[in-house]
Amino acid sequence: MLIGEVARRSGVSARMLRHYDSLGLVQPTGRTVGGYREYTPDDVRRIFHVEGLRSLGLSLRQIARTLDDPGFTPSALVGDLIRGTEERLHRERELLDRLRKVEAAEPAGWQDVARIVELLHGLASRSAARRQQAVLAPVEHESVPAELLAEAVLTESDPNVAGALRWALARAGGDGVASLAYGMASDDVDVRRRAVVALAELPGDETTAMLTDALADPDAAIRRRAALALGTRGETRAVPALVGIVVEGPNDVEAAELLGALARDATWADRIMSALVDELAAPTADSAVRMRLTQALAEMPGTIALDTLRHLARDDDRPVALLASALVTMREARP
Repeated sequence: MLIGEVARRSGVSARMLRHYDSLGLVQPTGRTVGGYREYTPDDVRRIFHVEGLRSLGLSLRQIARTLDDPGFTPSALVGDLIRGTEERLHRERELLDRLRKVEAAEPAGWQDVARIVELLHGLASRSAARRQQAVLAPVEHESVPAELLAEAVLTESDPNVAGALRWALARAGGDGVASLAYGMASDDVDVRRRAVVALAELPGDETTAMLTDALADPDAAIRRRAALALGTRGETRAVPALVGIVVEGPNDVEAAELLGALARDATWADRIMSALVDELAAPTADSAVRMRLTQALAEMPGTIALDTLRHLARDDDRPVALLASALVTMREARP
């Protein structure tokens, strides 16, 4: 077949066929009676091989080496193509993610776009100091986009940078709460821990509701942080968890102070006292647990815990009895 016929049947333009010929990639090897060069069936078959390999992303030079190499192994080629494609897709996904973040920030002009891009580069730095600087860099007329900050909070492991991000997020308002909600739903416990710490520093009913949901998280550290944050907000739904913190140990002093503040509400005073007394009487409560519970009783307002402390002053556990006795003396000495 002559070049025009091959172009019509193969879908490869005559110009591209001439280019293949000039490169020595596919050269017509036949001759017509009149001496014109023509493509044999083997030549046409090679054209289809070339087009097939081009569709996989190979350059013409790579295709030439592949077709002419007697030791060619398809598995090695395909493996290289897969790795190259994955790397390209990763770069494209990063670009797409960056573009979406710029779009979400709703920039008013190119200066805003430049500021957001600069922030994105800063947050992606391997240097913790550079990341912190990017967050705290002064901005004349507007704050850093909250969603961007929230996403950064969920991945930041350096405590200083994380603190700067949470500070900036609190200043930026509540727009980042949706991203933090996404973090609270993560299977990665570290992401959820970062999210709950950030939520604890943000006001609002929406964050309070999310912190309440976090009381049921399977991770003890997350439940503890949510309970302390809710107690600070005066949320009585945190009472059982706060009592549990006193029993378990970490942050027991803070939890006891919050229980004392919540017990100023007469409707909750009896419930909190009953919960503490029940834990004191629990068979599993060892001396250390009972000491923490006794100290928590000292945080109860007024004299509502005085009779219980007097009873504990005669407790068989001497350290508990001594602590309770000292607390009674201090309480009775108050005007």
